[in-house]
Amino acid sequence: MRTASISRVTKETQVEVQVNLDGSGTYEVSTGIGFLDHMLEQLSRHSLIDLTVKTVGDLHIDGHHTTEDTGIALGEAVAKALGDRRGITRYGDALIPMDETLTRVALDISGRPYLVWRTSFTQPKLGTLDTEMFKEFFAAFAGSAGITLHIETLYGVNNHHIAESCFKGVARALRAAVAIDPRKSDAIPSTKGTLGGA
Repeated sequence: MRTASISRVTKETQVEVQVNLDGSGTYEVSTGIGFLDHMLEQLSRHSLIDLTVKTVGDLHIDGHHTTEDTGIALGEAVAKALGDRRGITRYGDALIPMDETLTRVALDISGRPYLVWRTSFTQPKLGTLDTEMFKEFFAAFAGSAGITLHIETLYGVNNHHIAESCFKGVARALRAAVAIDPRKSDAIPSTKGTLGGA
């Protein structure tokens, strides 16, 4: 089983994350931000990655540090669980419809962190979470996981649907990319022989 635990403690947040890449999509999430909890639950459920997240942050200021640091710790946990990336499919993509919204996600577990974000919102908050924080979360996650991540909402009106389609899209793409390729389970999927893993 490819599992990892990460503990990240700063003056702003305390984050504990556990992941099981070969799980069934069970989760226990508590960040103090209801909408972020809901999105992380979607990420777990649709990626089939078992996920435990406990974040205590400086929410008396705002949700920025809590959201970003949760993304960092989650990315670190995924990277640690992947190890040297041996046998993984490496690439994943998804096209996620959610009522009137359609979002496209593509990712490469490349060891080269990069985020392309082509998604926008028409309201400043969803619940208590600033909608500008979704980009920050995915940038933090991609950066610490070593993932090239493209997220593009092709169209949509409802802000909740837009956010949720992004998380579900990342989940489904990640599910495909971390899967073990039965034809090359002993090989690192790169002509370089490395994907920057631990």
